[in-house]
Amino acid sequence: MSSLAIGAGVPVEKTGDRELWARAADGDEGAFGELFERHAEALWNYTYRLTGSWSSAEDLASTTFLIAWRRRAEVTLVRDSALPWLYTVAANVARDEHRGARRRLRLLGKIPAQPAVSDHADSVAEKIDGQRRLGRVAEAVRSLPKSQREVVELCLAAEVSIADAAELLGIAEVTVRAHLSRGRARLRTLLEEK
Repeated sequence: MSSLAIGAGVPVEKTGDRELWARAADGDEGAFGELFERHAEALWNYTYRLTGSWSSAEDLASTTFLIAWRRRAEVTLVRDSALPWLYTVAANVARDEHRGARRRLRLLGKIPAQPAVSDHADSVAEKIDGQRRLGRVAEAVRSLPKSQREVVELCLAAEVSIADAAELLGIAEVTVRAHLSRGRARLRTLLEEK
């Protein structure tokens, strides 16, 4: 499906994701570049909401597009959007990174801690507090059961519609709604406890 965009007063047809993926699968780097330009910001924002860290979000978004390039011939799009697939890959990469970070932290925990020197500016402290709050939310999301976590990540963090989430996950829309409701209730409970 393609839509019309206005460019220099003349209607220009906008190529859909499905067609761009097909061209990219055939080796068209320009088509993949267009997909990157179209979805990079949304993916980066999603990975930030998952991690609570700007630098981690950039790394995750980059890794997701690298995986997309490598697996472009295997991709199945939901409707005509590449975003649900990219969001799913990003969430999987984020979980892998989180597990690796926990292992590294356990190893670092064995090293005696050095005293921290506090000389940060107020604005830096506010940003760090915001990242910590987002980190607590991300941790709470990671603690949800898999079915609820997948729905929360897609519907709340990535703002994918319930219909698209149902199709992507291969479950009924009513099931998505139930998982979403339970996930929201559990998140409220978890975040009130902290």
